[in-house]
Amino acid sequence: MKKLGLVIVIAMLVVGFFYFDLHRLLTLDGLKSGLAQFEAWRADRPVFVGGAFLLLYVIVTALSLPGAVIMTLAAGTLFGLGWGLLIVSFASSVGATLAFLTSRYVLQGAVQKRFGERLNAINKGVEKEGAFYLFTLRLVPVFPFFLINLLMGLTTIRTVTFYWVSQLGMLAGTFVFVNAGTQLGQLESVSGILSPSLLFSFVLLGVFPLLAKKLLNVIKARRVYKGFTKPKTFDRNLIVIGGGAGGLVSAYIAAAVKAKVTLIEAHKMGGDCLNYGCIPSKALIKSAKVAQQMRHAENYGLDSREPTFSFKKVMARVHDVISKVEPHDSVERYTKLGVDVVQGYATLVDPWTVEIQLNGGGTQRLTARSIVLATGARPFIPALPGLDEVGYYTSDTLWEAFATFDAPPTRLVVLGGGPIGCELAQSFARLGSNVTQVERSARIMVREDEEVSELVQESMTSDGVTILTSHHAIRCEKDGDVKRLIVEKDGQETVIEFDALICAVGREARLEGYGLENLGIETKRTIVTNDYLETLFPNIFAAGDVAGPYQFTHVAAHQAWYAAVNALFGTVKKFRVDYRVIPWATFVDPEVARVGLSEQDAKEKGIAYEMVRYGLDDLDRAIADSAAHGFVKVLTVPGKDTILGVTIVGEHAGDLLAEFVLAMKHGLGLNKILGTIHTYPTWAESNKYAAGEWKRAHAPERILHWLEKYHTWRRG
Repeated sequence: MKKLGLVIVIAMLVVGFFYFDLHRLLTLDGLKSGLAQFEAWRADRPVFVGGAFLLLYVIVTALSLPGAVIMTLAAGTLFGLGWGLLIVSFASSVGATLAFLTSRYVLQGAVQKRFGERLNAINKGVEKEGAFYLFTLRLVPVFPFFLINLLMGLTTIRTVTFYWVSQLGMLAGTFVFVNAGTQLGQLESVSGILSPSLLFSFVLLGVFPLLAKKLLNVIKARRVYKGFTKPKTFDRNLIVIGGGAGGLVSAYIAAAVKAKVTLIEAHKMGGDCLNYGCIPSKALIKSAKVAQQMRHAENYGLDSREPTFSFKKVMARVHDVISKVEPHDSVERYTKLGVDVVQGYATLVDPWTVEIQLNGGGTQRLTARSIVLATGARPFIPALPGLDEVGYYTSDTLWEAFATFDAPPTRLVVLGGGPIGCELAQSFARLGSNVTQVERSARIMVREDEEVSELVQESMTSDGVTILTSHHAIRCEKDGDVKRLIVEKDGQETVIEFDALICAVGREARLEGYGLENLGIETKRTIVTNDYLETLFPNIFAAGDVAGPYQFTHVAAHQAWYAAVNALFGTVKKFRVDYRVIPWATFVDPEVARVGLSEQDAKEKGIAYEMVRYGLDDLDRAIADSAAHGFVKVLTVPGKDTILGVTIVGEHAGDLLAEFVLAMKHGLGLNKILGTIHTYPTWAESNKYAAGEWKRAHAPERILHWLEKYHTWRRG
């Protein structure tokens, strides 16, 4: 009731302010018309007028009413620079604090509960360094003055901190506006507009945000680079550490714009994707799919048979595929592109210097104006008792190890029900292994909608995978040559004997061993960066898996553009990374591909949506290919064709998604997709038919009713 009463009082004051036309006084015209009267009052009773002005300013700012800028100019006009600056500085800070406290008292709990996700950026900034974060907003106001007061009230920053930072942070801006007001007060004729002092005041108003931003950069640089000596000259414009997708693209961009760039890679060029991830796994998936098609050849009017094959040849093909893709990421190619490629292990010595332990022996030191860290990620290994004793493989190590096997493991355990675990479990089951997949969550692929998980699980189970969800791996045991995994569900233990075990429970960023800790660069599961991919040091950037938040090769390449451009040209113009349209795909059979919001995401975030669904069992090409299963599901803004997200499950889902990615990136709705010619008969038609489902659901019934009457009339 107290909160409600306060809200009513504030509402009455605001309504009264506008009802009695008081807002007209707080306009430039109002200021000019009342200037003579105000000056007379001030001359007669200066202390009273000064106090009344201060109180009025506090009320205006506390109630977030429009007119604070005009009042600031008026302070300069009425009281001069010195007294005007003193009055406005304290009045604005007190009023801002009152607005801050009101917002905290009335709104903080409810707003944080409902809109916590949208306030995430501000919460993170306050949590990390609240005073400096607020100081930055005050000095270079990204948001309007009143909005900062209200939003900061929703955070956990201390009231006393809010007050003194506001007092200090607004001082420079207050000086500029009060000074401009003093010049307005001296304006006696039109020719006075061209007076040097007045022009200077308006120039200050224009350049102040730029000067303040530069000042903040200087303050930040002095803080973070304290204790380091910056080289007077540099060996390179850019040093890139890591030769995976993020590092390769960063180096390529730098070379393309004729910067002098060195790329340092300690192991294999191409990183995880080429050598251990995307490429080898997709090669394996293809072989496994062909084997499965042979078992079900009757679906195509052919005789089914159990495939006979050499597992060594299957694995040899995997390595052959890697070797054929390898030249795309080779030292030779990048050297020809203008990149200085150094093979060795890099360590950060200071914010500009890298020491390299060369693979051939010896060391080399290089300096660069900017550095990009693209050190990637590695498989996460759970702290499972007995795991080291029984031995295990990861998505990094299985390719070399399994290449020596005469046959796939007879009994294979896959730990993890995410994308990597599901792809490997299904592939090895199709190649003849007896696969048991263990997932601690209630379902596999938990980041997807429940119906997607169910469809994938049904497919994998039909391929022979035993899926144990809600099972926790608690220990491994070895008795002679017998290896066992003990899992637990609802207090009951189950023993699983196996010949090989693959850990696929996720990946973790590589954060140790190359100097982050020596420089104090902050890490929280990944390297902490800002919107421009800058680390603690503005000249050191991070891109790819080591930066997060998405561990996809295409996202690493996407980030690399921003990291390289900001590193090379950031003093002129910096670009925030755009994560609005991020696609991803899991190459199980049927494939799962998604961009934007899933239905699960929309519900969790409280985002309103409409959903249309087109079943691929209706698609002519899917029927012709005997692959008529899966669906295209599209979420849209209620009542509009604006796409919020798309999930596709079925053959070629990863390829089909591209049309929706393009549409979302460029703001094209379902009507545009529906109006685009799609070749018949192709899988791509499913996108058009999904758009058609939306159109049918939003048919103008009233217009159609009158059209029916019109055609009836036309028939006589």
